[in-house]
Amino acid sequence: MSSLNLTGVTKSFPSTGSGHAVTRAVDDVTLHVPHGSFTTVLGPSGCGKTTLLRLIAGFLVPESGTIAFGDDVVCGDGVRPVPPQTRRVGYVPQEGALFPHLDVAANISFGLSREARTHDRAGDRVAEMLDLVELPADFRTRRPDELSGGQQQRVALARSLAPQPAVVLLDEPFSSLDAGLRGSTARAVRRALQATNTTAVLVTHDQNEALSLADQVAVMRGGRLVQSATPSEVYLSPTDPQVAEFVGRAVVLPGVATDAHATCALGEVVLTEPTTGPVSLMIRPEQVYVDLSHTEGVRGTVEEVSYYGHDCAVQVRLDDGTAVLSRMAGVLHPTAGDTVHLRVTGLVRAYRPAGAP
Repeated sequence: MSSLNLTGVTKSFPSTGSGHAVTRAVDDVTLHVPHGSFTTVLGPSGCGKTTLLRLIAGFLVPESGTIAFGDDVVCGDGVRPVPPQTRRVGYVPQEGALFPHLDVAANISFGLSREARTHDRAGDRVAEMLDLVELPADFRTRRPDELSGGQQQRVALARSLAPQPAVVLLDEPFSSLDAGLRGSTARAVRRALQATNTTAVLVTHDQNEALSLADQVAVMRGGRLVQSATPSEVYLSPTDPQVAEFVGRAVVLPGVATDAHATCALGEVVLTEPTTGPVSLMIRPEQVYVDLSHTEGVRGTVEEVSYYGHDCAVQVRLDDGTAVLSRMAGVLHPTAGDTVHLRVTGLVRAYRPAGAP
């Protein structure tokens, strides 16, 4: 296992129907994934995250930049690109892509060396991998069509881990699973990667998945890496309002800041950092407290309540016309048409306008 380092990686493709124009699918991306850590690359469809994964795997070659596993440069710096089969990369595609004519044991041992496959060690390795991904030992004789979607993904992970790769890459491997199976499978995969201290990169467009699984979240937009930090940093201190609105839900309001405070449609708020002048304020819905006793805060009318059991999302229209979203516990909540008062709790992130001094 090793760290993964990308420096200035760029990959372009011809633009459809645009003559000689090109589109930069990956644009000057620099990313460090420490040894044994789990990084999720998060972004909307078409942002370049799968292209980035394919560049790391060696399926594509960048026109500039370097890719290194630890101290070993596999692409760039005048080095002839190392082919995928010798990069020691484990790759788990979206659908698992198990070989349908092979049983589970043969699928898992497929990537082992010829020497390992012809000795008893292969059987030991298969048993070890099944235990690692939390599948029973008797699954070794099953065919892929006898497994559920989640079980297939676990076998695909076991196959990728069996040869002890330097890095494991996961290309939205849970997207085709239903919600309950998706969560349990993702957690099992995370535990397996932690147990083997494996350096891993997962690409996803699911914010909850990215935040709950990762040590580091790398947010991509338009081919560029716009923020790379811990899940809590990305959620609580997004680099700009666009990241704030993509990673979870956000209430973004105009305001005027004076040192450590700012005023906006929700009244006065306390800032994470002092600043002065016009700002955009990023407030998470769970920071918007709904006062059902009608005594404190800014008045508004409940327009809609989305109830999820453990919590609910409350859409409120303030008296000045501003729409605000609050997230509160589902035990006690207002109903549409109720008059409520809102106030902001906790610290608020402020963004200065582009080009402001």
